Amino acid sequence: MDKLIHLILLSENLAIKGQATQSSTYLIWSAPHAIDGVRHGPDPDTVTYCSATGYEISPWWRLDLLDVYNINTVLITARSDGALDQTNGAEIRIGNSLENNGNKNPICAVTSDFQTSQTLTYSCHGMEGRYVNVVMTGRTSHLALCEVEVYDADNLAFNGTVTQSSIYFGHGAQFAVDGIRYGSHSPPYCSITSFESNPWLRLDLVNIYDISTVIITSRSDGYLDQTNGAEIRIGNSLENNGNDNPICAVVSGLLARHTVSFSCHGMEGRYVNVIIPGRTSHLTLCEVEVYGKRHRKTFFLRLKFSSSVDGAAESNSILHQLQSALASHISDFNLSWTQLPEKEEEPEEDGGRKCVVQPGNGSKTLRTGLSLNMPLFFATPSQSVIVWVINSNNITLNAYAMSQTTGISDIPTSNPEIMSGTALKSDMEPLNSQIEQP
Repeated sequence: MDKLIHLILLSENLAIKGQATQSSTYLIWSAPHAIDGVRHGPDPDTVTYCSATGYEISPWWRLDLLDVYNINTVLITARSDGALDQTNGAEIRIGNSLENNGNKNPICAVTSDFQTSQTLTYSCHGMEGRYVNVVMTGRTSHLALCEVEVYDADNLAFNGTVTQSSIYFGHGAQFAVDGIRYGSHSPPYCSITSFESNPWLRLDLVNIYDISTVIITSRSDGYLDQTNGAEIRIGNSLENNGNDNPICAVVSGLLARHTVSFSCHGMEGRYVNVIIPGRTSHLTLCEVEVYGKRHRKTFFLRLKFSSSVDGAAESNSILHQLQSALASHISDFNLSWTQLPEKEEEPEEDGGRKCVVQPGNGSKTLRTGLSLNMPLFFATPSQSVIVWVINSNNITLNAYAMSQTTGISDIPTSNPEIMSGTALKSDMEPLNSQIEQP
């Protein structure tokens, strides 16, 4: 029996578990300060929470992730006390080579336009690598990095839609997901609700995800009570505008221009809400970022069919037909035998077993099992998970409802002669009442 095992990796900041080194160290500002999880310290006149190299030509910093990843996002945070030329103009390089200390790996991006205390996001589009380097190529300078974060997923908030309980002047909800944590002046880059009871913001991710991290950024000009004390809630319900979903975390300890990460440990949800409960206040969010993976589920289906060929020998052909039929509906799925086709046997009266042979054409009745692993789709009210069943003539696709009703879509395979039969059991409730269920 073949079994399909799926390992789902949640998107956390990969840098936290890595090892950092740099070309040299200025006083006590060593490389690990750039991956300590602290973007900004309490004293803006110090940079003891940053890494800094000596004043040298082509200074560099390198993160060893200890394994190879497909890297989608790198976040860099600049100093809070100026000296931005020590961060602007640096190349972000990703790869698996240690040639020239890793500084010859492919370039993801070049940093630019930093303001004090600012964190900027760079998309690397799945670049493969174990090493992440930041290097000032060809310049004589210090290299200062107050935080480097690495994610193997994109910020899900960019693909969602956002709304809030009310709007204070022009500070709409969209400013919380525009990719700008800090602007040139305060605070048109933030979302702000009116002064009201229980103000909230809701992000609709459009599909269901296993959410590992939510990142919140506060205002740069004070008014921290408009962010501190807010609850982050994640789930699939819109009851009370989504504000009754389970709590991931409560925001606290934010300072001006602070960006704080909250671990949600793979909480499942389509909606991410931020709400200040039980208080009359504005709710201000200068950026909300969400990281995670599409929520997936494995469905199992036991099948019985008749075939004039050896089912085990033709198992690859049968599987290919099913994959081809499914591919016209969904693209992101894994299909595998959980049990190769074998002759069906029934118990005899004496407790033995006998093979059941279908009459005519040398057909045999075969039993088998399949596993389908795919994301749960939740984009429209009529959308559902599509799985296959086998009818008396050919392989077709029928729709099984998860939480909504839908019609049936039939798509026959290109070679119906190879098999025919009925679905025996699925872990979903079929809409077609004619499907045989033992």
